[in-house]
Amino acid sequence: MFAHETGLELAVRSGGHSLAGHGVTEGGIVLDLSGLKELEIDVPGRAAWAETGLTAGEYTAAVGAHGLATGFGDTGSVGIGGLTLGGGVGFLVRKYGLTIDDLLAAELVTADGELVHVDAETHPDLFWAIRGGGGNFGVATRFRYRLHEVETIVGGLLILPATPAVIESFAAEAEAAPDELSAIANVMVAPPMPFLPAEAHGKLVVLALVCYAGDAEAGERALAPFRALAPLADMIRSMAYPEMYRLFGDGPPGPAQEVTRSFFLDSVDAEAAEAIAGHLRASTAPMAVAQLRILGGAVARVPAEATAFAHRGRRVMATLGAVFERAGDRPEHEAWVTAFNDALRQGDAGVYVNFLGDEGEARVREAYPGPTWDRLAAVKHRYDPANLFRLNQNIASA
Repeated sequence: MFAHETGLELAVRSGGHSLAGHGVTEGGIVLDLSGLKELEIDVPGRAAWAETGLTAGEYTAAVGAHGLATGFGDTGSVGIGGLTLGGGVGFLVRKYGLTIDDLLAAELVTADGELVHVDAETHPDLFWAIRGGGGNFGVATRFRYRLHEVETIVGGLLILPATPAVIESFAAEAEAAPDELSAIANVMVAPPMPFLPAEAHGKLVVLALVCYAGDAEAGERALAPFRALAPLADMIRSMAYPEMYRLFGDGPPGPAQEVTRSFFLDSVDAEAAEAIAGHLRASTAPMAVAQLRILGGAVARVPAEATAFAHRGRRVMATLGAVFERAGDRPEHEAWVTAFNDALRQGDAGVYVNFLGDEGEARVREAYPGPTWDRLAAVKHRYDPANLFRLNQNIASA
């Protein structure tokens, strides 16, 4: 209410991973939710109430102790608040869909200070909007999630030589795989990792994270086509699902600059694979990457109009990035990302809102194509006509 009365800019912070920096404000108010850590697990009912200061790793470890899981992203330190409101694309995406596909209910504080419970029956328009519409409609304090039985998975890290043929084949195999298998391919120059042969250091590789959520023997069969691509390192094994979040840290230590661009592709064909390899070799950034997340499966079986995430039919989500140290180098790396994006673009690019930086209103509209934008604007008008919640990928009141 204080922000409403004073007109001060309000930043809502869960895990602080906003690419656009929306978790902080200069001269305004930061509402830090990181102290909200309560988690109520209903094991027989296969559901959990989780406060939005929890991280994906904390939640996954706690429910994993019961052999259960909800699909989040691929980084354990990300807060569940912003991740869920934007959609949630991670290691279980093809098997169980987006995080919002397992969201059963939520509690929000609206712009007028009211705490409301929302679900499919209560405030259904608001429940539709928060499943993909971001933080435009209130401060989410608790979520109720569906839980799935996921005790052990077959997964981990597979590193392959990143020739254009391998890049194209990996994407094709990941799309053709059973829904139980979700894959994320990071194409990049290999750093000197101790488990890689020395001759691979500095060479272009596919650093792939794969997760098969099903029977172990079936998982080994599903992974055979990937292992046939002559891996440089094979660290795939049976493990408890929460271990997927412990495979890596959360990025390079210390301050760094970055330029990113995210969009959807309909295929990774030979031409796209050649472009990926060529542009990565041409980058002058200390770290440059093209990440490919294969969608389909459970994501595509939900109607586009069912939630505010309208990209159900898209097959691949691509993210291009350059990480560097000197701010003065930004124009060079922005030009590289723009040229790379232009080379890969296939028709209507679209964008996943959680991977959107500070890129302007036109790009926000790409996150919500067609009638999705109009419907979100109408919900915004009903619950936040004065646009109190504006430090986000903003949707103005209709």
